[in-house]
Amino acid sequence: MSSEPNGSNAQALFSPSLISEQVASQLPTGYSIRPLERTDFEKGFLDVLRVLTQVGEVTKEEFEQRFDDMRGPVSGSGEQAAANKGGYHILVILDGEKKIVGTGALIVEKKFIHHLGLVGHIEDIAVTKDQQGKKLGLRIIQALDHLAEKVGCYKTILDCSEANEGFYVKCGYKRAGLQMAHYYNKS
Repeated sequence: MSSEPNGSNAQALFSPSLISEQVASQLPTGYSIRPLERTDFEKGFLDVLRVLTQVGEVTKEEFEQRFDDMRGPVSGSGEQAAANKGGYHILVILDGEKKIVGTGALIVEKKFIHHLGLVGHIEDIAVTKDQQGKKLGLRIIQALDHLAEKVGCYKTILDCSEANEGFYVKCGYKRAGLQMAHYYNKS
């Protein structure tokens, strides 16, 4: 374990310096928040995602390959270098026993509009059933909002079910359109 903030090491998806210290301080005692790490396969990361949706049977090797693909190249200095060049910023919340109990993702989209602006997309917000009610989902959203602002996004958007709209309104979001989807069957 290195001396980087939030207990992260060199295998992190992005620099832990992008995570809000204020949000981290508002977690329950003994809990921590940090970037996803390459070793998180063993810490229950995929089990947390299973609370949200179907994940499938992913091997450790597949997990590590996807992590490496998402991490992309690491270079430069400053906050832009601290950001993930591939645009993927997945964070996790760990309980006092260092088990992952919550997660959320910020994917940064590069645009031509808004003078080559960046748009943050919040995805895959999940908290284990036994940890719900502790404001972990709120803290994940707050941390992702902070991260989006730090890397230069001019706005952050997300899709949610109508049943979850109230939660996101409490997080400062407002209805701004309608989501459309076209699903492709995999045989």
